Amino acid sequence: MSLYNFSFISSLDAVNHNDWNNLLPDKNPFLRHEFLVALERNDCIGEKFGWYPHHLIVHDESKRIIAASPIYIKTNSYGEFVFDWSWASAYENSALNYYPKLVTAVPYTPVTGARLLIVSKFSTEQKNCVAAAMTSAIVKEAKRLEMSGMHWLFFPEHECELYLQSNLIMRLGCQYHWHNQNYECFDHFLERLISRKRKKIRRERQIIHEQNIHIRRLHGSEMDTSLWQQVHSFYVDTFYRKRSLPTLSLEFFLELGTTLGSSILLILAYSGNQLIACAINFKSDSTLYGRYWGSVKKYNSLHYEVCYYQGIEYAIEHRLGTFEPGAQGEYKISRGFLPTKTWSAHWIADLRFRNAIQDYCRHETQLMQQEYKQLMSLSPYRHSRETKP
Repeated sequence: MSLYNFSFISSLDAVNHNDWNNLLPDKNPFLRHEFLVALERNDCIGEKFGWYPHHLIVHDESKRIIAASPIYIKTNSYGEFVFDWSWASAYENSALNYYPKLVTAVPYTPVTGARLLIVSKFSTEQKNCVAAAMTSAIVKEAKRLEMSGMHWLFFPEHECELYLQSNLIMRLGCQYHWHNQNYECFDHFLERLISRKRKKIRRERQIIHEQNIHIRRLHGSEMDTSLWQQVHSFYVDTFYRKRSLPTLSLEFFLELGTTLGSSILLILAYSGNQLIACAINFKSDSTLYGRYWGSVKKYNSLHYEVCYYQGIEYAIEHRLGTFEPGAQGEYKISRGFLPTKTWSAHWIADLRFRNAIQDYCRHETQLMQQEYKQLMSLSPYRHSRETKP
């Protein structure tokens, strides 16, 4: 690995967007240079929110970028969705500093994606070698900066072995994803459900028509400034009502509408000419990702239609294999979204806390495995082969 040079940068503006994007599998929109740079340019990260870019870039001997990783110095745990508040509290009770720490993740975005980005032309053996060296370099950097730890969040299951080989602490979580079983249409999907679940979904969709609500789908490139303003106001209102912090600015969405237009899908609900609700989705070559939702008031079944059924329908029409509608929500199971394991890996600097957190995660994983089985038993599908996560 002496042929490779590892460096850390404080902004992706220093990297050519094609050099970065050429490393991405499946054109994951949240790992795209355009998305991450838009966060930086529009003050969605930084001192105000406690996310400081510290990305890893790997060059070969010809100074070409052959690997990278999106890394941030964090001064809080907001926007990560792998909850470590109890770990931070334990540090505080011991008069130690849990912050700052390093995190490899996409800010405010709990979706699955590669965290070790390596050029596709490499063989599996080469990729494994580079990945191990990247992990080692990141831990070394965490030590140099005197971070409390380093955390890799929401990587795909096939990356687990890479982190295990580096003796990192593994943590198991659970989300609810929909998987396309080569459905021809929405009704074909419904046919695979047990009768009472199928009838419930059909009734919820019928209620939308009875309320004289109609739906539009637009890509980001089809949105004008006025419409983005309305959508952004929904986004802000939802966060405030949940007593949370809306970190993404209108300027951020306006920029993405231009740079990632075809990768953004908006589901817009209207009553007459009035926009009453919307959901913001992103998509890769194979996956639809539901991210944000808002409405002017509560309408019967509207959330299900805008956030779930329209997304499933779109995924079927465009032959997308997976729909990740967002974190949490056991109620999604009855609507076809099955429990799906999510993973994170952790390196803790303090040996005492490392051992304690490792024991905690081992016990938590056992409980999560049991819960996963229980949740899978709630599958609404008629045949077990339909429940593949």
